[in-house]
Amino acid sequence: MSIPRHIQERYKKLKEAVNRHRHLYYVQEMPEIADSAYDELEQELISIEEQHPTLVSPDSPTQRVGGQPETSFKKVLHKVAQWSFNDAFVPDDIHDFDARVRRMLGGKTPTYTLELKIDGLKIVLTYEKGILKTAATRGDGVVGEDVTHNVRTILSVPLQLERPVDIIVEGEVWMSERVLKEINKSRLKSGTIRQLDPKVAAQRKLDTFIYDVARTSEPLPKTQYEELQYLQNLGFKVNKHFMRAGSVEEILSYWQKWQKKSKAEGYWIDGVVIKVNEHESQQELGFTGKAPRFAVAFKFPAEQVTTVVEDIVLQVGRTGVLTPVAHLRPVLVAGSVVSRATLHNEDEIRRLDVRVGDTVVLQKAGDVIPDIVRVLIELRPKGSKPYRWPERVAECGGDGKIERIPGQAAWRCVDKGSFAVMRRKLRYFASRGALNIEGLGPSTVDALLEHGLVVHIDDFFTLREGDVLELEGFAEVSAKKLIDSIQKVANGVQFSKLLTGLSLPHVGEETAILLAQNFKTIDELSAANAGELEAIDGIGPIVAQALAEWFAEKENKELIKKLKKVLAIKNPEASLRDKKLPLGGKTFVLTGTMEGMSRDEAKAKIRAQGGDVSSSVSAKTDYVVAGEEAGSKLGKAQALGVKVITEGEFLKLVG
Repeated sequence: MSIPRHIQERYKKLKEAVNRHRHLYYVQEMPEIADSAYDELEQELISIEEQHPTLVSPDSPTQRVGGQPETSFKKVLHKVAQWSFNDAFVPDDIHDFDARVRRMLGGKTPTYTLELKIDGLKIVLTYEKGILKTAATRGDGVVGEDVTHNVRTILSVPLQLERPVDIIVEGEVWMSERVLKEINKSRLKSGTIRQLDPKVAAQRKLDTFIYDVARTSEPLPKTQYEELQYLQNLGFKVNKHFMRAGSVEEILSYWQKWQKKSKAEGYWIDGVVIKVNEHESQQELGFTGKAPRFAVAFKFPAEQVTTVVEDIVLQVGRTGVLTPVAHLRPVLVAGSVVSRATLHNEDEIRRLDVRVGDTVVLQKAGDVIPDIVRVLIELRPKGSKPYRWPERVAECGGDGKIERIPGQAAWRCVDKGSFAVMRRKLRYFASRGALNIEGLGPSTVDALLEHGLVVHIDDFFTLREGDVLELEGFAEVSAKKLIDSIQKVANGVQFSKLLTGLSLPHVGEETAILLAQNFKTIDELSAANAGELEAIDGIGPIVAQALAEWFAEKENKELIKKLKKVLAIKNPEASLRDKKLPLGGKTFVLTGTMEGMSRDEAKAKIRAQGGDVSSSVSAKTDYVVAGEEAGSKLGKAQALGVKVITEGEFLKLVG
């Protein structure tokens, strides 16, 4: 099966981008994007290669462990290969890791050692008879750089161990956040160790944490936990926050605790490293081509990630001001999934040169509001065009004209009443009379509209939890509850309810059901002309013409197309029409209050048995169900000779 061209092109651009940013990070020490954003690009590349193995080429960055060392440093051939860890991002990944370990160990019950993942520069220290001989960077995992002259200036690195042991250890060199800010805010924190002048390195107050024994002339302890204690006893500085865990629940608890505490430590922590504790089990599990099977790096939620701009839409504010909003490929950032980011105004779009189809770097400002901070030009699709402000915006009402606000980089609707119109439409769509989306009340709809999270009806169904967290009064639990409620509706929307919610001209609940009974799908209804609509008993010429015109409008056609992508539309009314049911062909009118059921329940019973419900009495009405305090419909039924039945008689009729 051939690989689609757009996937091949995306893969080629991703490969080039990852190689470029890897070179900037490891060789030039001038990164343009955060580690987390780089990880996102690499993960997408890996995903494409897993799905399409024939695409993998020798120059893919996934085919090597690290980047090239600089030529200005002496090369060091590592005596022990330097591996990297596979990454995990969400709790489900840890459940999968634990299940995989247990399966490969043939039923053995593992324990785990948990260590903080320090965001610094990996260092490999070699000691002979307890004396420091070389310190090397990780490099590409096979060849590193000799940085012994700099590492000797780090006070936490012992030049002589407590015992004359031959040993190779691995750890992390780090600099405190305070010192880094004092030195140079634009410098990469791990760059200092590669200064040619050791005096400069000494001034920068570097520190280390050692976490692994690669090789030793002494018997190695039986567990990873004991190995860390062994390192401490030799004189190495080990991060004190390691612990043992016997279950996934303990792992998740530790991970969640350090997400909150990490910024208080003074050094960068970007996750938790989880290792099978028993060395015997580690050896049994072994390695893949690139990483150990017995360990995984459980990353904290990224504060900066990459995603793709799928659309740019204009949100109409309460005063008619237009705010451009980027609709994004949903992405997990800072612990929640988001799919929207404001672009603020015309100047911001021009500054970023953001376009539909662009791959962008997204971050959460203040851990809440998503913000696009950079466009990755090298991943831009061919033929992309700069964003241009339209002359008209349908949501502005009237003729849709917009105008620039004098003295500002902003635009507004000429018709100032458009916000109220859109608010009413969106409120009604979510209301009990239409789709009845639980938790999506008027105030929430207004807030979504104000924040630019919803512009069109279909936008409700592409919202994610992270988007809703922007709104006042929403926390993780309430945001999840709302999104779950929206998705529940999306997974089974009743056709007639959808037609009601669309605010079609002259269409209320009963007319919507009538249309659903006569057209099995929304495509059939969209294609019907005025004559075909008028032929339906109960649809007059004015309604028929208005409906035909509505479905013929370009923006409404586009809306229907989008709704079909996000909704599973079901039509029980059409299927009932096809059956020979007890009340088939009978028309009912309800008046007054019923004691045993609500009016909606009564209507549902009638329709379930093939009957129709009308809001007005005519000579074609078969039954008028009169409850307590029946109104004028009762008198009209009596005048026309329509059969009137009580609630009790109605219940017998419907069984």
